Amino acid sequence: MAKLIVDGPDLVVRLSSLEKLGALRGDVRVPLSTVQSAEIEPHPWTTVRGIKAAGTGIPGVIVLGTRHFLHGKDFAAVVRGRSAVRVDLSQESPFARLIVSVTDPDSTLSAIRSATGI
Repeated sequence: MAKLIVDGPDLVVRLSSLEKLGALRGDVRVPLSTVQSAEIEPHPWTTVRGIKAAGTGIPGVIVLGTRHFLHGKDFAAVVRGRSAVRVDLSQESPFARLIVSVTDPDSTLSAIRSATGI
């Protein structure tokens, strides 16, 4: 399962080997300075937006990869039955939003907030 981790000055979506294959890309890395907000999403499917640009998508089951929408692109790693953490990013980031299903959303959110001061 994907992980959201703080790595020095960056927030990283660490993907497993299978997730990298499904997302058609490696880990995602964005500067912590671009994080505007972070929240737990108990129903992450409602926040997945845009159309699949690269990756895997089975509605209601799994979405892995980059999604394009009118004002930019998001990265999603969402799996059915799991809560997720949604991170909204500033325009300086290559993505507008990260939405990632994680095993422990509370501790993930706490780490992000501690590192960013939000």
